[in-house]
Amino acid sequence: MPDSRAFVQHLSEALPYLQRFFGKTLVIKYGGAAMDQVEARLAFFQDMVLLRQVGIKPVVVHGGGPMITAMLKRVGKTTEFIEGLRVTDAETVGITEMVLAGAINKGIVAEINRQGGRAVGISGKDGNLIEAVKHRPTRPGQDPARPEDGIDIGFVGDVSRVNPALLEALDNSGFIPVVAPLGVGSQGETYNINADTVAGAVAGALRAEKLILMTDTPGVLRDPKDPATLISSLSLPEIERLTREGVLSGGMIPKIAACRQALEAGCKVCHIIDGRVPHAALLEIFTDAGVGTLVTLS
Repeated sequence: MPDSRAFVQHLSEALPYLQRFFGKTLVIKYGGAAMDQVEARLAFFQDMVLLRQVGIKPVVVHGGGPMITAMLKRVGKTTEFIEGLRVTDAETVGITEMVLAGAINKGIVAEINRQGGRAVGISGKDGNLIEAVKHRPTRPGQDPARPEDGIDIGFVGDVSRVNPALLEALDNSGFIPVVAPLGVGSQGETYNINADTVAGAVAGALRAEKLILMTDTPGVLRDPKDPATLISSLSLPEIERLTREGVLSGGMIPKIAACRQALEAGCKVCHIIDGRVPHAALLEIFTDAGVGTLVTLS
């Protein structure tokens, strides 16, 4: 009986959130440990089906860097990174597309469908969803007004435009879009793009109710080694200060940049949560306490 009462209490707590988010779009970046740990992975697929079942529209953007590295190793190619970005020649981008838009994307689609959902897998190339330009990391002392002087790392892209019509059509037809983070250039070339960046751009273009970034930490930490230093909420002005203080660094930088892009383009709020926790997305969406770090415009 106590367990039953607790269940009913939690379900009752979720009611106002079910009402608030009914018919709204949530963009969820799925990656890291959430993709690797069996329990967290299964919980994620179930969560996406549940969200769609109660009238919420999830859009999933996934990563897959470790799987790309593993495939490159299998075919005898070494992986070089510059400023955290994979140097991507023509052969590497072909393998990247095969892994992201093929094995990973269709695997996620199959698992969501197996749980009773209706998922459709696409990449940023479908319907010109993600238009991209070459990304060039800056050289020391480079004039920021001349990005063409940056380092050429191949087919690594920046999002130049999102055309959300395809996502909106899938959403309105009851499907769960699953997006591989690839973009298309002006000549039809493929660009590999950071999945956080794609998720932020998509959330902004859709003016999503929420952008949820699943990562391998509890959220933004003042001390990366101490989960107890979790920062529960941040605004963009506070982010500027923490960046100057060196609190935000490494893999958290593209996530914060994605939140900024999404918020400035019209996404309501962003969350950085621990994807290692089963049902982390539902805990964030449907409970009063929430989890992780909430990022807001002001």
